[in-house]
Amino acid sequence: MHSHLHTPYNINCEEIMTALDECHAQGFLHKALGNCNDIKREVNKCLSEQRYARAKQNRDQARENRRRIEKIWADEKVFEGVPAAAAAAEGK
Repeated sequence: MHSHLHTPYNINCEEIMTALDECHAQGFLHKALGNCNDIKREVNKCLSEQRYARAKQNRDQARENRRRIEKIWADEKVFEGVPAAAAAAEGK
């Protein structure tokens, strides 16, 4: 079983997902004969693109947070009196 698809994360795919729901509502035989397969592929493609965009945003945010934390650590070492060159050598 998959998770619920109609979420705020997938709002850009709402139109395609609604079309798939309407296709499935036409009955089992319609669905079983593969008449909804093209729409299903479009939904998969759209959801994949949305997931990729969220993952990229999360990675970028994590990198920025890491840079910020490392700057704070470097500033603390300078404040404690450890030379910047020695602090940089410790980190490697």
